[in-house]
Amino acid sequence: MLAATAAAALVLGVGTGTGGGQPAGSAAAAQPPPTPATRIGQQIDGLTARLRQVPGDWPGWAALGGAYVEQARITGDPTAYPRAEIALARSLEIHPDGNDLALAGQAALAAARHDFPAALRLADAAIAVNEYSAPAHGVRADALVELGRYPEAWLAVQRMVDLRPDVSSLARASYAFELRGEVEPAREALNRVLADASSPADVAFAWLHLGELARDTGDLTGAEEAFRRGLVADPTSPALLAGRARVAAAQGLVDAALADYRTATGRSPQPALVIEYGELLAAVGRQPEADQQYALARSAAGLLRAQGVDVDVELALFEADHGDPEAALAAVTDARQRRGGVFVDDAQAWALHRLGRDAEALEYARAAVALGTPRALFRYHLGVIEAALGQSDAAVANLRAALALDPAFSPLHAPLARNLLGSLDAVRPVGGAR
Repeated sequence: MLAATAAAALVLGVGTGTGGGQPAGSAAAAQPPPTPATRIGQQIDGLTARLRQVPGDWPGWAALGGAYVEQARITGDPTAYPRAEIALARSLEIHPDGNDLALAGQAALAAARHDFPAALRLADAAIAVNEYSAPAHGVRADALVELGRYPEAWLAVQRMVDLRPDVSSLARASYAFELRGEVEPAREALNRVLADASSPADVAFAWLHLGELARDTGDLTGAEEAFRRGLVADPTSPALLAGRARVAAAQGLVDAALADYRTATGRSPQPALVIEYGELLAAVGRQPEADQQYALARSAAGLLRAQGVDVDVELALFEADHGDPEAALAAVTDARQRRGGVFVDDAQAWALHRLGRDAEALEYARAAVALGTPRALFRYHLGVIEAALGQSDAAVANLRAALALDPAFSPLHAPLARNLLGSLDAVRPVGGAR
């Protein structure tokens, strides 16, 4: 996929249709389609009913386990994970040999719980049984990405695309391009996902990630339109509501942003969303309410941990900024046994900076931007660390790059980036380097 010819092959035939729609005036258009959460619930009910009648249906048990993993992803409810674990174990108990379906399901469950070494091991086991298992190759790619083994991950994504160029594989291809800073190929792959989408869930997924890609590169108009279209496909999506909230906050529409965050976190109190909500409250001077959201984020993280989900990396930046930087650093250091890559590098850099260990932080901050991932926060963190080390020219360059990429990348940190940039510019000698 990284070669030019392979990348071109990936995006041949990319379309711009919306997919998943019904002809105007059709009977199906008379009623809104069921939401993705409703659909997966119906699928689970159907599989459960069948398995009561045919308890030895090992592919059915594997499908049920996979459906529970998907339900947790859609709804944000981690209590579905133990049910997935039981169903997949039942499939393997009935049919222990050559059961690539259950092995791939277990790999997906491990990845959902952020146990990426186990996800890779189980995906490899499924592929050893069935080398043409596109789902197993997809989980393998996910695990390699999250372990920071990027060259292997690109090959795994390409293998999945070669096997089955569908919504799932093209979405992974888009993310691979995005990680490498190749924004246009990433967008083209998502447009292909949109053109091929056959359900509201697929349509909503594509618009969500098109919106996030636009938002991360400062295109507020494109992001707003993408989230609007995504919410037409799935009006209940917390992720799409949060995306719309980010756009509104960047546009200065604070009340609208807070309303969307309130609804999104009420439906799915995922720690990342709750933290975003809290930081916007803090940025507009409502610190007591922000503190309530931060407490909720910690409680939600505890629930995820109770269901076997590792959230150490996800909470590290939060703890570094709002809690205990020592605990943040310890969590990231421990997580490196199970995670890797640019997001872990960035979290470790920031935790070290908050502890005043900027010389150590610099190596990790540089590693975080080395891939070219379009994240203004990465550039901001690097610029702050360079400024702390007296590397003014480099700091100015990275702070400017962060604000050029996304001028409103964070309600808390974007104003700090502008202030620091102004102070550095004020003391730098004209025509001289510091």
